[in-house]
Amino acid sequence: MSYDEKLGVRINKYLADAGRCSRREADRWIQEGRVLIDGHRATLGDRVTPGMKVTIEGEPVRSKIKRRYIMLNKPVGIVCTADHNEPDNVVDFVDHDDRIYPVGRLDKDSEGLLLLTNDGDIVNRILRASEHHEKEYDVRVDKPITPEFIRQMEDGVRILDTVTLPCKLKKTGERTFTIILTQGLNRQIRRMCEALGYNVRALRRVRIMHLRLGNLKLGQWRNLTPTEMDELMRQLNSGAKPGRS
Repeated sequence: MSYDEKLGVRINKYLADAGRCSRREADRWIQEGRVLIDGHRATLGDRVTPGMKVTIEGEPVRSKIKRRYIMLNKPVGIVCTADHNEPDNVVDFVDHDDRIYPVGRLDKDSEGLLLLTNDGDIVNRILRASEHHEKEYDVRVDKPITPEFIRQMEDGVRILDTVTLPCKLKKTGERTFTIILTQGLNRQIRRMCEALGYNVRALRRVRIMHLRLGNLKLGQWRNLTPTEMDELMRQLNSGAKPGRS
């Protein structure tokens, strides 16, 4: 963890850097009195300097851990939550040695690319910029796809009291298509199709930004490569709208 030793680092960033949670979640834990610094209840804005002992409900927080950035090919039925009260939670499914949690969501009924990490800062950065990030899906519906369906999907569909942003759609078979979104509304593709009289039979996410599922088998995961991480950081730091790779 890099920070000025005299000034230290804010407690919420300290917890996020340690991979325990996002900064927002850290703020909530602090307000709930779950976090102590050198045995005293932490408050928002407190700073941690080298040698201080930080605990969450009595459990010491390690200040230096290896960052984990993972790509999972999530199967249908796995839930994108770190809540262990959910028997099908994705954290238990991956069963990683480090404490990791999902970046964003992918419906229980959908499969495909999901990112997981123990880096709370990068979670916030990706989610804050999610409206500019392309996400690509392979979709199968219950009846033949028409030119009018493609036009309406691309122009925008009224769901959830709004109209979806323009998107890109390509027909790949009589009842299959790929779609590229820059939005992440709840069950967006399913709701868009339903609004036009179609039902989704299968949905798989194959790309987030430049990160592609490739030949990763269903249910398996791998670490992001250095090249993938370099490009991810470049896009997040530039703030530019990422293009297709």
